[in-house]
Amino acid sequence: MLPAGLLSCEFRGSAAVPRFLGDADRPWIRSLMDECERFAGRPIRELEVRLRDPASGAPDDKRRLVAHVLLGLARSRVESPVPPREARAALFAAAGRFPADTRAAVIARCAGELGVSPAALMRSLFADLPPERIAVATPSLDPGQVALRANLALAQGLLARAHRVRIALDGNARAVARHATLRGLICSVTRGGGDDLAHVDLSGPFALFRRTLLYGRALGAVLPVLAWARRFRLEAVCDIRGRRAAVTLATGDPIFPSLEPRRFDSRLEERFSRDFSRLAPDWAILREPEPVDAGGHLFFPDFAVHPRLDPSRRWFVEIVGFWTPEYLAGKLERLRRARLSNLVLCIDADRNLGEGDVPASAALLRFRKRVDAAQVLEIVTAPGRGAEGRHPAPVTLRDQQARQGREWQDRRLDKCSGAREAGRSELA
Repeated sequence: MLPAGLLSCEFRGSAAVPRFLGDADRPWIRSLMDECERFAGRPIRELEVRLRDPASGAPDDKRRLVAHVLLGLARSRVESPVPPREARAALFAAAGRFPADTRAAVIARCAGELGVSPAALMRSLFADLPPERIAVATPSLDPGQVALRANLALAQGLLARAHRVRIALDGNARAVARHATLRGLICSVTRGGGDDLAHVDLSGPFALFRRTLLYGRALGAVLPVLAWARRFRLEAVCDIRGRRAAVTLATGDPIFPSLEPRRFDSRLEERFSRDFSRLAPDWAILREPEPVDAGGHLFFPDFAVHPRLDPSRRWFVEIVGFWTPEYLAGKLERLRRARLSNLVLCIDADRNLGEGDVPASAALLRFRKRVDAAQVLEIVTAPGRGAEGRHPAPVTLRDQQARQGREWQDRRLDKCSGAREAGRSELA
């Protein structure tokens, strides 16, 4: 967690505005990065002293923040004539064997046994401690990347002192909620009235009985994931330098993002998205659209599809492949509560599921190994039906088998007709 002295922000009434680094800070950030390169081969403690030297001409609070980030990025190695653990073991053993000798005599005797000079032995003694490790040239970075990392560290340091956090999200809400849950955060997700945004409420570390550093780090880890949302707004109440202040972060803030979350949960979803996009170029397909209120809980559809020129004809597509009975029962219960008439529910035909178990308002499509994008398109383009109208009749497994049988018969008739025509040509 970022030390309190490095929280670079400006107080404006009851609000604390983070002082993010921008393009104007790139020149002096580059000068600090050059110092890291120049001090390669020296102990880390010397580099630390140099980076904290105020002679760089940069604003003091920002400079110390960047120095903290650069030291965290710095790589180092142990460099000593004798492995440090062996040097300590040999020296302490020699001190026990010759208690009457002076300190210098014990060091000299031990160094002779190890075949090194007394000075080399003393250098080896604590060479594995972090300040004594030797700095290695850092990976090639751009000053802008360092600024983004410093901004992220600043924002995470503020959230680590939060009492409560509320995030309004458009897109990627499921990934954020899943990330928060896996990190062990106290999290609730609701849908706000009057908008299509998901609202994620998180308890901050300062709201807990014990203000654990682990919880603060887990909360800060959610922040880079927000950068992949179409838009977000985070509001937090934090304790900063003995004051309680409101902190706001939003889309466009220069924060270093996390690695891109997985776009699809399975190859099944990825294939369907690719097939539908190729089959219906005039239709838009949106991965993880806005959540739907399902009786106090939020339902996150896999896809939303609609004609590009008519977003009002929106359909949701939910794909249920591998599942456990408990998982499916919970999902179907949420879907019943949602009562969506514009939902295409795609369920693996190999699963033992009766049609009575499926919400009556949804259009059912059974599949094997691959969701048929053409059948989904047929459902959502049925005449006179759409998001505001009645849903098509559910597509049952019997319907699909009959359709496949008709297609097979048509192919056989075409083949036989072709053979007859070829025979007649030969006779003629």
